[in-house]
Amino acid sequence: MLKTCHIYTSLLKCIDFLNKNYIIAYPTEAVFALGCNPDSDDAIINLLKLKNRSKRKGLILVAASYNQLIPYINECRLSDFQKQKIFSLYSGFITFLVPARSNISNWITGFSNLVAVRVTKHPVVKRLCLYYGKPIISTSANFTGMPESRTVKDVLKYFGSDIPILDGNIGNFLYPSKIFNILTGEYVRNAYSKKI
Repeated sequence: MLKTCHIYTSLLKCIDFLNKNYIIAYPTEAVFALGCNPDSDDAIINLLKLKNRSKRKGLILVAASYNQLIPYINECRLSDFQKQKIFSLYSGFITFLVPARSNISNWITGFSNLVAVRVTKHPVVKRLCLYYGKPIISTSANFTGMPESRTVKDVLKYFGSDIPILDGNIGNFLYPSKIFNILTGEYVRNAYSKKI
């Protein structure tokens, strides 16, 4: 269910929306994203419908810290070397594909045994996840196949004022995060650059 609001919404109001299983928009390192409660299938399904996104593509979980991601990661399937690799790289703008716990929604994993996770360095997103107390879904604020939203105006063009937009600016990256499969040691998505 969507809820009408003003263009900008405060942090506490966005957390209230997340707790009610509504969708929000918020700035990330490169683009504006849509997010919702990762533990609510209803919220996730509504987000997928809103974007017209395939249920098989999976979604990213963004968090303030690695500890927030532990309930979603099957750490038993990670070696010490793989964990050290994550810890050594996650200060960069990188999303990791890691083994998923069996209780995670298939809408997040895309019906696979992996979950895409990222520890954010964006101050607005970090604060949002800290106050919310857990990760949130992170997917670009656009319709599938259309250009990403880099401004509030772009978000409004796609969704009107039906979705609350957390006040803040996007970061200085031009493209979405790299995606690194920790099990294979390969980049699934490899290009990003900073604005000059």
